[in-house]
Amino acid sequence: MTPSQLSLYVKIAETGSFTRAGQELNMTQPAVSRAISTLESELGVTLLIRDRKQGVLLTDIGQRLLVLFREILNGYHKVEQEVVAEKGGEVGTVRVGSFPIISTNFLPAILREMGEKHPGLKFELYEGSIAEIKLWLSSRRIDVGWIIPPTEEFETLPFLQDRLCLLIRDDHPLANRPLVHITDLGHEPMILCKGGFETPIYELFREHEAVLYCRYDVHNIHTALNMIQEGLGLAIVSRISLSLSKLPPNVVVRPLEPQPIREIQLAVPSLSESSIAVKLFLQTAKNLYLSGGKE
Repeated sequence: MTPSQLSLYVKIAETGSFTRAGQELNMTQPAVSRAISTLESELGVTLLIRDRKQGVLLTDIGQRLLVLFREILNGYHKVEQEVVAEKGGEVGTVRVGSFPIISTNFLPAILREMGEKHPGLKFELYEGSIAEIKLWLSSRRIDVGWIIPPTEEFETLPFLQDRLCLLIRDDHPLANRPLVHITDLGHEPMILCKGGFETPIYELFREHEAVLYCRYDVHNIHTALNMIQEGLGLAIVSRISLSLSKLPPNVVVRPLEPQPIREIQLAVPSLSESSIAVKLFLQTAKNLYLSGGKE
């Protein structure tokens, strides 16, 4: 069992294709098949199943070993980075997971700073929902990612406090109020963004013993804005997310009482097991946004 075999297996699992994995790793199709066949023979188990309709599928043991293989590869990378660091250099890849607010407003500055100070490092970027980022962290597909609580499974650093507000059509009775109390929203038709973004809103209603009537689930704020414009409901969103969207002319923003705050955190599976490259990424993010550098 070699690092190259493990890297190939992980790449097949991520791409769902022998062909694509081979292309990305500059391997021929026969070489890919031989490497996986050898790995399965050495382990004495079947890791992958080829299905004509669904492509490549991981067996149950294949799924479990995928996490362990990523951990083993991370160990190899850490050794490589330690050796290079001892010689005065830097090498390594940081796999970063973020959601659109972070990708647009914060990640570019961190990558620019990292590129200037640590040009030997590389980055793989994964963008998804909060739920997807947590899954990627758990499976070790990424090394670091931005998430919101609950976060007991990971080690986290506080990154940002994001205020929540109400989006409402301008002819709704609540639009005439300077601020809206959470209890005023009981039984109002709400539009929620799924994928982990809705968790703080559920907690907010539960904390104030208000009834949350979720009429529609959507996956991005643009859909929610169009639905509000058509009078289909109200939405609670973050202030920062509004910077990504232009409000329709008949949709207004109202502050909430009490003022809810969403905690955004940087998370890693284990800080002690993180590579030098990942720790440099965390330190750069901290310097830029947690130490008075930027808000």
